[in-house]
Amino acid sequence: MLKKEDVLRMIDAIHRERGVERDILFQALEEALSTATRKKTGAGEGLEVKIDRRSGEITIHAPDGTAAVPSAEQMGRIAAQTTRQVFLQKIREAVRDKVYDEYAGRVGQIVSGVVHKMEGPNAIIRLGDQVEALLPRSERVPTERLHQGDRLRLLVKEVRKEGSRVVIIVSRKDEDFVKKLFEVEVPEIQDGLIRVMRVARDPGYRCKVAVFSADPRVDAIGACLGVRGTRIRNINDELGTEKIDIIEWSESLEELVQNALKPAKNIPIDHIFPDVETQSVFVLVDEEQKPLAIGQGGRNVRLAARIVGWDIEIKTPAEYEAELLEEQRRAEATAAPAEAPAAETEPEPIEESPEIEAGPQPAVPPAAGGETGETPEPEVREG
Repeated sequence: MLKKEDVLRMIDAIHRERGVERDILFQALEEALSTATRKKTGAGEGLEVKIDRRSGEITIHAPDGTAAVPSAEQMGRIAAQTTRQVFLQKIREAVRDKVYDEYAGRVGQIVSGVVHKMEGPNAIIRLGDQVEALLPRSERVPTERLHQGDRLRLLVKEVRKEGSRVVIIVSRKDEDFVKKLFEVEVPEIQDGLIRVMRVARDPGYRCKVAVFSADPRVDAIGACLGVRGTRIRNINDELGTEKIDIIEWSESLEELVQNALKPAKNIPIDHIFPDVETQSVFVLVDEEQKPLAIGQGGRNVRLAARIVGWDIEIKTPAEYEAELLEEQRRAEATAAPAEAPAAETEPEPIEESPEIEAGPQPAVPPAAGGETGETPEPEVREG
């Protein structure tokens, strides 16, 4: 069917073009030839085709012994077409498996790519000559405007097989993307001297990164900034207009709240009141520091709360005092009506009337018609 020289030449060309291992290509061609030969000759499942890896010679192993390889004329056009279709299918599967094995092991890591084209709100990213990834709208930074040819770094989020292809989902919005950028740019993080404890991010606007130094001699914030800010500048270039706050991690809740609320400063420890039951923190800040602590649209305090892991409420001393006075006024207004009915229902003491001694009674004026007080009988006149 195929000359051995042609077999070796074809295998070598596909290996260079697709990057598939030669042995996988030999196995694919063997399976394709076996399928075509069984269809042509009606042989059972026991028939196998073997190809010598060095010489390219093809032999058929039948259940009843070794058989001769049919010529192209004997196989016919349909069998040759079957061989080609099966072989190409096996190559596609081999390429798919190769890509899957490569990128499935890179989930959670940073890769580089180029914007190949835009499909609506989604971007197709070319990671290699034959590898494409999907950057969906849900994983894009809202403020970014991508164009064909833009070179990006991305986080591999998911790799899965769908039929004969591999779907690779990448992200620039995930918080782990920023964490991995720090790991790439800061050698001390790679060496384990510094750890990124937590990242809170509003993609495209602001990001807070809490770092901790396992070695007291190593300044965690200074190492992340780099000499003259070279390290953080590389990360800033990748994130564009997104501002980055690097803060020092602390096991003390109050100190962590202090650090997380930066750029607000001068917040005393005794102005931070945690409530363990509600997992919330009440913080008193000066009037001029309140806008910095809250941030535009409440962004700074929201990110600080995600760093701390507790809800944070910000107030000035004047607001707090006014709130206390208002609560006191409401309490008094609520208590006053409740006391009034209680006073009304209390029975009043009843005063006893003084006893009247028996004595001479005043005379009853006589009725008309007599002095005796008796009722006079009616006068009867005779007619």
